[in-house]
Amino acid sequence: MGDFGTNISSTISFTLTGFPEMKGLEHWLAALLLLLYAISFLGNILILFIIKEEQSLHQPMYYFVSLLSVNDLGVSFSTLPTVLAAVCFHAPEMTFDACLAQMFFIHFSSWTESGILLAMSFDRYVAICNPLRYATVLTDVRVAHIGISIVIRSFCMVFPLPFLLKRLPFCKASVVLTHSYCLHADLIRLPCGDTTINSMYGLFIVISAFGVDSLLILLSYVLILHSVLAITSRDERLKTLNTCVSHICAVLIFYVPMVSVSMVHRFGKHAPEYVHKFMSLVYLLVPPMLNPIIYSIKTKEIRRRLHKMLLGAKF
Repeated sequence: MGDFGTNISSTISFTLTGFPEMKGLEHWLAALLLLLYAISFLGNILILFIIKEEQSLHQPMYYFVSLLSVNDLGVSFSTLPTVLAAVCFHAPEMTFDACLAQMFFIHFSSWTESGILLAMSFDRYVAICNPLRYATVLTDVRVAHIGISIVIRSFCMVFPLPFLLKRLPFCKASVVLTHSYCLHADLIRLPCGDTTINSMYGLFIVISAFGVDSLLILLSYVLILHSVLAITSRDERLKTLNTCVSHICAVLIFYVPMVSVSMVHRFGKHAPEYVHKFMSLVYLLVPPMLNPIIYSIKTKEIRRRLHKMLLGAKF
């Protein structure tokens, strides 16, 4: 059986599932998904274009926003093909290697986003707690080094996952997944061999990445709040806190769905299948869609340039 499982791994196929519970509403669901992806693509491309063209936005905070938009585009591009294939075109078949590749890019993007949000919290910490040294601490070269470090960290963490899965025996030539894309938590439930190493490694990288990042982000805001409360003027306190609102929203719309998905997978085993699917879609679709909207609303320079482009207004 072990040899059979090992041999079949190279020819195994996965069947991705859409929302069979919503039979009869597939066209509406497909239209909604296409709309969400269109908003994500257009919003993030606009953010990148505006930051590139607007000289006043050529500073560390907006370089990190650019990285966030690039990463969100990566999330959308890595999930769009199979979501559309499974939900819109009823073509759910996927090869083993293609599934592993998609899983790699999805998780790579997730850990990269976590690292970018941590870097953005460091940017806000320096800007508020040590503003006189902001220009010397966050130079263009240092921002580039931070960005490269985030990418290398994410790559090193995710790189072993496909190989750890590929070594496992799959005892069926066709396996049905519970989502319309490939996730590590879904894949490790399918082999007929021992998945302890995979589970332990998955838990390790979740704790070492998401756990450490979220704690450091929380610590940075504790220090920021301490500095803000020391400001005597109420208007100045509100103005300073307002510079953090966009980042706080980005953190919440990334971590809240992620924690919710994790909780549902671990403690909601008896929840209907469509709940698991819906939560996972929210986790992967909502942050790329909302991030550009948040920064467009809260950033005066981006909002002004957007008005110029879309409405032809004079400022």
